[in-house]
Amino acid sequence: MASLSRQKELRLVLLGRSGAGKRATGNTIMGRPNVLTQTAVEPAVAPECEKHRGTVAGRWVSVVDAQDWFCSERPPEEVKRHLSSCVALSTPGPHAFLLCVPVDQPADVELQALDTLEKVLGPTAVSGHTLILFTRTDQLGPGQQLDEYISKRKDLLELVVVCGDRYHSLESRSGEKDERRSVEELLDKVEQTVKESGLEFYSCPLYEEAEARVREKQAELVTQRRLGEGKEFDEEVPSSASPPEPEIDDEEMAKIREEAERSVCDLNIDMDSISCLSPASPPPSFLLSVWQGLIGWLRWLPQMLRVESLLGAFIGLFVGGSTGRMLGATVGSVATEVGRRKTLKTEKNK
Repeated sequence: MASLSRQKELRLVLLGRSGAGKRATGNTIMGRPNVLTQTAVEPAVAPECEKHRGTVAGRWVSVVDAQDWFCSERPPEEVKRHLSSCVALSTPGPHAFLLCVPVDQPADVELQALDTLEKVLGPTAVSGHTLILFTRTDQLGPGQQLDEYISKRKDLLELVVVCGDRYHSLESRSGEKDERRSVEELLDKVEQTVKESGLEFYSCPLYEEAEARVREKQAELVTQRRLGEGKEFDEEVPSSASPPEPEIDDEEMAKIREEAERSVCDLNIDMDSISCLSPASPPPSFLLSVWQGLIGWLRWLPQMLRVESLLGAFIGLFVGGSTGRMLGATVGSVATEVGRRKTLKTEKNK
């Protein structure tokens, strides 16, 4: 099946900042828990890109989990190594880049990453072969649809537009059956993307360089395997006998291919286009955290109470201290009571 996999496999590259849900997304696609590993804290030496292959929804699929090269504080040589590895592991070229975007975070980092992806791999890598995968959709309000939410977020809407209106979410509140159906829908969208591009898969000069390097290393490894097997033959039979050409089966050839892919770590990458990237976004400020929590809490309040409670919360927040809390509570209560009486008066006059 290995020879079939090189010709027919669907190659996917997972992109996203740390904590964006790439690991969970990869595990969901592959249909197996803990296929992609997770580190509790950021290590001193970043782990290498991961590649996993298997049959998904009747298709042979490979998933490359790329490192967070576009919003990290890694030194340029390390970023170059990881990006080179990502490209080599997805040679001869991916069918789609899947950018994981958490809906509960600003998308400025992802917009910047797409701009850099264009500079490194070419504009059609984004416009023609990137699909947005929204994560953390469980953070949406009760009954709120993803489409509706995106339409109200300028940054998320811009991401979708830049990527040709291609987006999806694998997260389901209806159980594993719907989750697997969502994976099938994702693969259908990827195949439709490939069809619309008119290409067999995405390629560019960097991928062509990587493929040439991988093939060269692969041929070298095959020769080494055959020479090693030939040496064993020489030790077992008289020197007058000519050794047969050692055969390498598909499974072994696939292992050799992946070993060759992992050997490529120094592609000719323009690091200037990457060095301009800012570090990963810092944790939200205290005020922003309070604001986001307040907004989430307000979703559960009756419409009549929202404005009044928000007014009290704002006053308490900006005055601060025990005085602020007392003043905010008082203003909120008074405003709520005024609003209630106004509503009752309006109803009586009807």
